[in-house]
Amino acid sequence: MKRLTDVGLAVEILQGGTEIVPQTVLAEGRADFAVAWVPKALASREQGARITEVGQIFQRSGSWQVSFADTGIEKPADLRGRRVGTWGFGNEYELFAGITGAGLDPGADVTLVQQDFDVKALLSGAIDAGAAMSYNEYAQILEAVNPKTGRLYTSRDLSVIDWNEVGTAMLQDAVWASTSRLESDAAYRLTTTRFLEASMRGWAYCRDNAEECRDLVVAAGSQLGASHQLWQMNEVNKLIWPSPEGIGVVDEAAWARTVEIARGTRNAHGQTVLRGDPVGLAYTNEFTQAALANLRAADVDVTGESFEPVEVPLNPGGA
Repeated sequence: MKRLTDVGLAVEILQGGTEIVPQTVLAEGRADFAVAWVPKALASREQGARITEVGQIFQRSGSWQVSFADTGIEKPADLRGRRVGTWGFGNEYELFAGITGAGLDPGADVTLVQQDFDVKALLSGAIDAGAAMSYNEYAQILEAVNPKTGRLYTSRDLSVIDWNEVGTAMLQDAVWASTSRLESDAAYRLTTTRFLEASMRGWAYCRDNAEECRDLVVAAGSQLGASHQLWQMNEVNKLIWPSPEGIGVVDEAAWARTVEIARGTRNAHGQTVLRGDPVGLAYTNEFTQAALANLRAADVDVTGESFEPVEVPLNPGGA
């Protein structure tokens, strides 16, 4: 437990994992807040979870589809007839939207392969294009040795389909709160503002002190090495900054695009993430705006307009 003395909170971070659904833990009252991708959380709302987005941390999607450059895969249309890795669990809809936008049927024109949350299938040649987050799995490829050269892979060896560039990106990491408690509990409403303020202050600090934040994570017992963690910090910063309206603000156009894609894109079984538009208090900027006002009063840069990413050299295995 870490005491956040600046805002008067004592916060316990609950362990996550592939078998844990954060928004469900929140909806069941086993957490006060949760971080979840927007389409997944909206699907849970549609199934009855009373949760509300209160802060949009990632302004951009970090999802890529990565292949080796010599495969000739440069755009979604090039995936025709290829073995395409997907994690599933709602992570695949940017991919399916890109495929269908290129005039392909994800159930017939590509061979979908269930991919583990790593890049082993791509490195072994079991798939032609793999799912990768810009801040994690992509780095894992660059930390691996190219058997043809005996040296680490480089970006020149790879081809990336970035769903932001394709136009099918969806909102990802966001902070969710209990709708019922927001409506009825004044103390919880105040805690929400304070929690967002502390979180945003932390993101701003790590934007400006990436190496120090890397060291904190490594010292806490990370299984990933120092170079990998610095890569992650740098790439996550790219997804957050700049935030022209202020970190945490839900952009109405990006929200509408996410809902449209979630409603309109079908997977290989003909299913969509959402059946209809979200109802009720799906998101609010009220608490983010209150937190931003406090941060601006404390002279914290909440937009990061001057942020510049750095070049991060990676070591074998991310050490």
